[in-house]
Amino acid sequence: MARKFLYVIVVLIVLAIAGALAFRLAGVQIVRWWAVPSAKFEALPPVATRAYADKAMWIARPDLPGNPALWTPEGYTPAADPKAAVFFIHPTSFLGRERWNAALDDAETNWRATLFLRSQASAFNQAGAVWAPRYRQATFGAFLTNIDSANRALDLAYRDVAAAFDRFLSEAGDRPIILAGHSQGALHLTRLLREKVDAGLRRRVVAAYVVGWPVSRTTDLAALGMPECRAAEQTGCLLSWQSFAAPADPSLIVDTFDATTGFNGAPRRGTPMVCTNPLTGTADGAAPASANLGTLFPSSDLSSATIAAAKVGARCEGRGLLMLSDAIELGGYVLPGNNYHVYDYILFWANVRADAARRTAAFDR
Repeated sequence: MARKFLYVIVVLIVLAIAGALAFRLAGVQIVRWWAVPSAKFEALPPVATRAYADKAMWIARPDLPGNPALWTPEGYTPAADPKAAVFFIHPTSFLGRERWNAALDDAETNWRATLFLRSQASAFNQAGAVWAPRYRQATFGAFLTNIDSANRALDLAYRDVAAAFDRFLSEAGDRPIILAGHSQGALHLTRLLREKVDAGLRRRVVAAYVVGWPVSRTTDLAALGMPECRAAEQTGCLLSWQSFAAPADPSLIVDTFDATTGFNGAPRRGTPMVCTNPLTGTADGAAPASANLGTLFPSSDLSSATIAAAKVGARCEGRGLLMLSDAIELGGYVLPGNNYHVYDYILFWANVRADAARRTAAFDR
């Protein structure tokens, strides 16, 4: 399922090395050639037992100076004493092909990850104090091949995330917990839910935001241990969406999804995907643009980002795609098939913020 799904690199790389015409002719082959590492996978040792006790191992945590997750656009401020603790797993920011996993001290990779936190994790800073670990994420190319090195790279990345999560739990105390991620981060979150969130801990989970990664209602939800969120104030539930505009061609996502096996061991082929409408906080919801509390329109470094309400509506459609009511110009990274994957959070930034705050307020352990 990980193969080809993190297709955000298509535009980033094709624009850089091939151009639009070359992509139309042989896009997947070009990207695979460019992005998949030729180096042998390096079996790196696990992080040290207390590695995540070091503040330097975190991109965001409540006591970190310059915490990027505390960024907000004009008109919004982080909560001074938030009720919940948020564990956020950022999407892929490592584009290299010289190795399968990012180095923790890679400045360019960490800079991109910081931008993701400012545009995505910041939506949660009203509801909770945000923790986001550095981790030796798998490179983009790991999602474009089936070779064993790719699986090993993803496993290494997850092991870092799991170690960070253990530290997060030890420092978060007994506060309610929000779990969130995007793309590769959401993939790791699905494994975290299966392996690290037991029945006792699940009672503390306000919600899990598994955004930009498909979750099968039929083969995955039960193994994740959480129902999908069907009501705006429901807690202990899971939200997931994948954003497209018309005319949408989700074949790359759907074909890959259909070729995989669910967490219960059964084929995912033909099964419906969880679709939460972030404008309503409900499953299979539909909402006009007037329900959109604010889309984030970012500059390259978010220094002049603005928030604008009522720009785009959305509805769940088909097997579980979130269809935008209109195409919207947010930058140059709309992916083939009118896939707005890169913008899954910022399209609905203010609604995600309100959703997390509403569920946290409704949470009753």
